[in-house]
Amino acid sequence: MTLIILILIASTLLGGVSLNLIPGLKKNLRLPLIFAGSYLFAITIIHIIPELFSISPDPSIIGLYVLIGFFMQQFLEYFSSGVEHGHVHKDKAVSMSGRFSIIAALMIHSLLEGTLLTHDSPFHEKHESYSLLLGIVLHKMPAAFALMATMQGLGKKAYYLLILFSLASPIGLLLSDFVLLSEDAMLIVFAVVCGSFLHISTTIFVEASPEHHFGLNKILISLTGALLAILVEYLV
Repeated sequence: MTLIILILIASTLLGGVSLNLIPGLKKNLRLPLIFAGSYLFAITIIHIIPELFSISPDPSIIGLYVLIGFFMQQFLEYFSSGVEHGHVHKDKAVSMSGRFSIIAALMIHSLLEGTLLTHDSPFHEKHESYSLLLGIVLHKMPAAFALMATMQGLGKKAYYLLILFSLASPIGLLLSDFVLLSEDAMLIVFAVVCGSFLHISTTIFVEASPEHHFGLNKILISLTGALLAILVEYLV
């Protein structure tokens, strides 16, 4: 568990500080986002959904919670303005209340997604969580980058927010391991996060293809992301 927590924190911090470490990344974030979105979508389809429905005593109810998670994420993005999927906003256009809304929505989403990595549940009886961990890392890095780009005007305070964001998923993991929830309750949480991942990953595809034009390079990157998900899921 310690290694997973360190990976979550380090990858989020790296994603945030890369704003200053890699010049021009802001203008070229779309392709890495497509790769991350494709991986996240694929791992949701081949890992999360099959296990949810295979271990649920009532699959129809689980489907309902997946749908709730999808629209809950849409509601959260009303406050975060899409930072979860790497949407960068001009710092001067975001008010202080808007910044608070962004970090609050990101924290809620990250706390929930951290629960997917808990080991005290039947969710990982068939699989380890390496593929999910990689999916969360690939998703959090551009989110952290977008967060820092949006909060640039705060100076050093932006780094405090980045650190807070980096701790959210580990806190969710620890809470899910130490707070004794029933198996049914954990399945509901997982289903909600599943719906959230479906919303984020599909939104990335929509935003990456303005005027419905999805070029060959974007298609190849999407396929590469999906292929990596398949390899990690079935071979690691």
